[in-house]
Amino acid sequence: MTVSHSRHRRALAIPVGMALATTVAFLPNVTASAAEPVAAPAAAPAADGPPLSYVVNVSSGKGASAQVKKAIAKAGGTIVQAYDQIGVIVVHSANTGFAETIRKAPGVRSAGATRTAPLPAQSTTDVGTPKVLTAEDVADVEAKAGQDPLQPLQWDLPAIKADRAHEKSLGSSKVTVAVIDTGVDDTHPDIAPNFDRQASVNCVTGKPDTSDGAWRPSAAESPHGTHVAGEIAAAKNGVGMTGVAPGVKVSGIKVSTTAGFFYTEAVVCGFVWAAEHGVDVTNNSYYTDPWYFNCKNDPDQKALVEAITRASKYAEKKGAVNVAAAGNENYDLAADEITDPSSPNDSTPGDRVVDPSECYDIPTQLPGIVTVASTGAKGIKSSFSNHGRGVVDIAAPGGDSTRYQTPAPPATSGLILGTLPGGRWGYMAGTSMASPHVAGVAALIKSTHPWAPPAVVKALLYAQADAVPCTDPYDIDGDGKVDAVCEGPKNYNGFYGWGMTDALDAVTR
Repeated sequence: MTVSHSRHRRALAIPVGMALATTVAFLPNVTASAAEPVAAPAAAPAADGPPLSYVVNVSSGKGASAQVKKAIAKAGGTIVQAYDQIGVIVVHSANTGFAETIRKAPGVRSAGATRTAPLPAQSTTDVGTPKVLTAEDVADVEAKAGQDPLQPLQWDLPAIKADRAHEKSLGSSKVTVAVIDTGVDDTHPDIAPNFDRQASVNCVTGKPDTSDGAWRPSAAESPHGTHVAGEIAAAKNGVGMTGVAPGVKVSGIKVSTTAGFFYTEAVVCGFVWAAEHGVDVTNNSYYTDPWYFNCKNDPDQKALVEAITRASKYAEKKGAVNVAAAGNENYDLAADEITDPSSPNDSTPGDRVVDPSECYDIPTQLPGIVTVASTGAKGIKSSFSNHGRGVVDIAAPGGDSTRYQTPAPPATSGLILGTLPGGRWGYMAGTSMASPHVAGVAALIKSTHPWAPPAVVKALLYAQADAVPCTDPYDIDGDGKVDAVCEGPKNYNGFYGWGMTDALDAVTR
């Protein structure tokens, strides 16, 4: 089974315009104390390397003390932002020995470079070749449609009973889902009615940019975040498609660089911003670059794990349920070892063997995160979806190649319909598309139980899921060879976790 994809993104993306143009490629499982830049003293180390970004994690529960700030400056660093709420400092430095030096400073728990390429990093992502559907195809769907013209193409909604859930509730406008992603086009007619401006921001540099529209993707950037936002909360307004929770609010927290990288400083900023702005659910359809797996025995990668762990836990403490995509490599995340050929993806990757119990795909493998696997139109694990008993919590439609899983008519594609920048709609597939289905259901649960804390929302999410037994044998391409092994019973296994997410139960129980 061969699937062309780009390693540092999470979704098999098929952009489609209202003329429904289609592209195939894998895409990417705050109110902070603003710190003034601290200039290095005259005796600081000379800049002897390219400028890099770092996170410095200070002793738990403490902000950036004057002593730590002085040590950062002495080591040749400039503070970009200090998140005193969680004890994480974002620093830039051209001193190649900065991380090693600052780790020895009193009050510093860990520190590491967030990238291996100089600021800013460049990408080599291949987004594939467009394939356009005819205007006649679109007109035929619109002629047969109900309130939202493109809903007949959304096989994923009945797969989780969202169409039936909408007869009872569309979700509450008091609930906000933050899309931590490549940016959201809030001018889209399916997103604009439900957009939460106050909970939106650009976090790409690691420092919040609140200028108007800063959360939007440029014309040259990925439509990924806009697609995700529509899956969650596209309004039921007689235009385009319908989201899983079309009555809730959605915000855009942009954390991806123009080149398409999701770096630690941006992700930390995103979680802290969500925490400080009343977000109820965050959707995280990416992994944190440049390492697919971050190993705790590496001092740099250990610091990245610690920084994002602190940020995601802070968001949950403040009331957010954090939902994340499991990833698109068909890895068994519960295996004894995995060969990762893609890291670091911002410079020169090379094969390395990792132990997934010590090396984490972040944020999806962090404590408290809801880890989502993808299913296709036949209701079985998508060909690309990562899996693993004890890692995957729940499953949801993320699509698959029509070659492997073909939907029933009137749907015409085995991929997932979503919104695209510029008032368009299109198809993508990946665990990136599965995660927003679960985020949408979590938002419906929060709408039904407005006083429920994250732990209760997650418990209901799992208890209400429809158990799915292991697919055994799993030979998705029909070549007689097993493509993945599922372990565990019907109600909790490595392919589907607690089962398929259920939108109807979310609004009735």
